[in-house]
Amino acid sequence: MIERVLEVFRVRDIRNKIFFILALLVVFRLMANIPLPGVDAARLEAFLSDNQLLGMVNIFSGGGLSNISIVLLGLGPYITASIVMQLLQMIVPSLEKLNKEEGEAGRQKFTQITRWLTVPFALLQTYGMLTLLRSQGVIVTTGAMDLVLMMVTATAGTIFLMWLGELITEKKIGNGVSILIFAGIVAALPSSLSRFFSEFQTTELFTYVLFIGVALLTIVGVVFMTEAQRNIPIAYAKGMRDGIRSGTSHLPLRVNQAGVIPIIFAISIVLFPSVIAGALVNAANPTVAAIAQAVNAFFQNTLLYGAVYFALVIVFAYFYTAIIFDPKKIAENLQKQGGYVPGVRPGAQTEDYLHTIMNRITLAGATFLGVVAVLPLIVQELTQIQALTVGGTSILIAVSVVIDMIKQIQGQMIMRDYERF
Repeated sequence: MIERVLEVFRVRDIRNKIFFILALLVVFRLMANIPLPGVDAARLEAFLSDNQLLGMVNIFSGGGLSNISIVLLGLGPYITASIVMQLLQMIVPSLEKLNKEEGEAGRQKFTQITRWLTVPFALLQTYGMLTLLRSQGVIVTTGAMDLVLMMVTATAGTIFLMWLGELITEKKIGNGVSILIFAGIVAALPSSLSRFFSEFQTTELFTYVLFIGVALLTIVGVVFMTEAQRNIPIAYAKGMRDGIRSGTSHLPLRVNQAGVIPIIFAISIVLFPSVIAGALVNAANPTVAAIAQAVNAFFQNTLLYGAVYFALVIVFAYFYTAIIFDPKKIAENLQKQGGYVPGVRPGAQTEDYLHTIMNRITLAGATFLGVVAVLPLIVQELTQIQALTVGGTSILIAVSVVIDMIKQIQGQMIMRDYERF
């Protein structure tokens, strides 16, 4: 392992790319620690520790929310804009054609639209978050101009992080957005360990053994499910296909086809009423305040909140898989290339077969994602200690990012010396 790492750093081009990405991550962490003015640090820490949803938002902001920094929401608005654009492809045929059929120029234009859409999302989300924090006394400034300046600053921070993410992606050593989120998770690790050891004197040994066991099982499970796939055998007619002698092959179908996207979708849905209720809980209208308090009470019920969260993750796992996996196109491409699934007729029957198989393996992947999403709630209920939480989503993101980076670096090494690697 050490020899492989040293081998990577001996290649000048890859070494320069890694150092460039590390330099950008340093810039990102500096921005995440520059706070907006008028923040009560003590109330902020207490508020985030009591709110599981905002703790999850803090993960996807790369830790910017924990300091109310100039990158308050991190890449959250950009992720939201990307999700909206993916959904719009199903409704607007011209967008789907732009992204999938017009080549690199079309994809660049699609990306540009996503960037412009990020700006209004950043303004709206920043306003909602600042309103919620002001209602909880976390932000003590009350002037309208102060609020406008904070919104503009946080929006500019999001756009800057979006640019950093694209610079990282261009180096082809991983996805820039994912790497920035990964950096925020790693940056929060020391404080998490500190809270962990602070409870050591007052917590039974069995609790720690249980916690460590669950953490190790989570890591093993995430690695296994990230790499798990179902191979569909594919046979080709006798003769030559594209200049290559035909034979048998396989079509890999990933068990977790949607990645971490369903969790992001579910967080967005669950977070919206919670944020709105938090902002209206002290409203002058007694009816509005009562409704807001009822919504808050619902989300403070761990069982109900966990059940809704789990169900939404499964629903969105199927939903997003249906967006990115098109059995009809795969069946058509196989038929054009002279390929077929043994025992299944080409065309419509192949499409139905792939659709059935994908639905079955997606159930396993979706259930796994749901368990990962509610794992912190389960651990807290078992241990009754807020400081001991297994961040299943954080582990899922971290493992996925590391695996993706390793694969891309290996690909670049193989391109330089195929026979050796």
